[in-house]
Amino acid sequence: MEAPLAAQFGQERTAVEQLQLASAASQSPPQEPSNNTHQPQSDPNDTPDSAKAPRRRNKPSLSCQACTNKKTKCDRGRPRCLACLKRRESHRALGIDTPRKKPKQTSTASSSGPVSNGQNGSKSVERRPSRSSTGSSPKLLSNVPFSHPTMSNLFKAEHPFSNYWTHQGGLQEVIGVLPSREQADMYVQLSSLIISTCLIAKYFDSVDPVYPMIHRESFERDYSYFWSLGPSERNTSDGSLVALIFVMLAMGTQFVELPSLEEKEQTAEFYVSASHQALRMFSYLGRPSMRSIQTMVLITYFLMNDNHASDAWAFAGVLIRQAYALGLNRDPSLIVPNASAPEKQQRRKVWQAVFLQDTFLTVILKLPPSATHTDVRPEGLTESDDPLADNGANDTSFIRSMWTLAEKVQETVCTPRALDQPICQSLTDRTRMVSSFSRIYKSFPLPFRTFNETSICELARRSRRLARQTLFLTSNYFHCLMLIHADEHDDMECDVKGTLEAAHEAVNSFFLFHTLFDGEAGVWFHFQHRAFSEALVIAELVKNKPPGSAAMDPLYLNAKTDVVKMVGILQLSSDHDIVARTRVSVLSKYL
Repeated sequence: MEAPLAAQFGQERTAVEQLQLASAASQSPPQEPSNNTHQPQSDPNDTPDSAKAPRRRNKPSLSCQACTNKKTKCDRGRPRCLACLKRRESHRALGIDTPRKKPKQTSTASSSGPVSNGQNGSKSVERRPSRSSTGSSPKLLSNVPFSHPTMSNLFKAEHPFSNYWTHQGGLQEVIGVLPSREQADMYVQLSSLIISTCLIAKYFDSVDPVYPMIHRESFERDYSYFWSLGPSERNTSDGSLVALIFVMLAMGTQFVELPSLEEKEQTAEFYVSASHQALRMFSYLGRPSMRSIQTMVLITYFLMNDNHASDAWAFAGVLIRQAYALGLNRDPSLIVPNASAPEKQQRRKVWQAVFLQDTFLTVILKLPPSATHTDVRPEGLTESDDPLADNGANDTSFIRSMWTLAEKVQETVCTPRALDQPICQSLTDRTRMVSSFSRIYKSFPLPFRTFNETSICELARRSRRLARQTLFLTSNYFHCLMLIHADEHDDMECDVKGTLEAAHEAVNSFFLFHTLFDGEAGVWFHFQHRAFSEALVIAELVKNKPPGSAAMDPLYLNAKTDVVKMVGILQLSSDHDIVARTRVSVLSKYL
């Protein structure tokens, strides 16, 4: 039986951990004398201060519980030290979780208690539901764990960028763990020992349709050339290409099915760690490139899919600055007038990916958008001869449609929500805004807006790529339309009918995506997050429906069915996913 993908890295990782453990042990301070050492009993009133027994220190130990119990040296790593990693034991730091000195009663918050979220230091409580932002996470906090609440320092913690790498290893160390071309082009399904698919092809099959920013032919040409080089030449090759390859392997691994979920997560996280290390060897902070920007976009999506939205937000901030530094926010005809037409087209596609990611991430987190200064227009994208086009629907028209929608969303939805201001000032303002969104929707090619179960299934039989694009575009459009209808304040009430209808279309796109692409629906964090937010808005409106509403009103019956269906989908992964389990418990309270 062949070993899983991550097994081949076990020896390298163990060797690195041994080196790090030995280095940490040589640099750690000597152990302090035990507190149990016998001290002579004497009356403190009769003994000089210099002869008094040493007082017990109140400063908490920084060593972890396991190393303290085993009386072994601890490198005090967070969230787990290297010794605990080798022993595969849970990590509990005494200095964080078990302080020796009991905090005073007047303390506003304990070190392990809830995060203080008020001016008076009071513990955080559930926020008052707001139908236009029930599923959002203001300031990256929420009463529902939309993002897994574990520590995740981008550059030092175990997750997501574990420190597998040595200081002297350089790019050669990263390339040394890159799977061979045959291994990278396939994965082994352990249950049947049958070579199933290709990780790189899986990326282009599942991820590229939604974010078509990598020119496949150019990448495959560079990929083949990289493997044609000798070992010594590879070690001096372009580090941004190595980083891009690794993050594509990581994204592909997220979308394949393996018997062991833990092994799948470890393999994907190892790949993305290698991608980040290759970027560091490339000195990406000091010299941005198209490949480094593409890599960072995918790393941000990986962090989102890995339930670390706060880390994705922080890393995306660096990404935006790099894109600005490279001039991607400027019209290519002005900033690189001598570039070829394909190069200008590629710059527009990469900027669109950055812009789109920033816009809809801010919708989810209810934070200010960053990609706001640009003169690149979607009309600048030129049509290409695509033999797979369907009634005008292709990659170029999909990019242009998403781009146009994102511009409108950033202008009308993102900024007001980030400032806790109403989206619409009056009913007239809402009517005008809904009309403008409707005009954008009607500008989409026919396959992208002919939305029902029969048409989507028929489209999926013709082109699964276009089906993915249609469902993502539909989900984004109707989710933002739901937020507009659900907006309410003292001078304007929520449009219940418009909210329920838009939320139904949005959440139904997730249901269809789950039916057609079952293995992918649970991976796309922001798609599932939007669906949960929509179900929560629906549940809130159904619970508080007007007293005079008919008991068998089809609008409310369909709404309740949507909530029940969403709970059923979440229950499929609730056994191993704490976020899904919590969401099930939240929605179940409304049923």
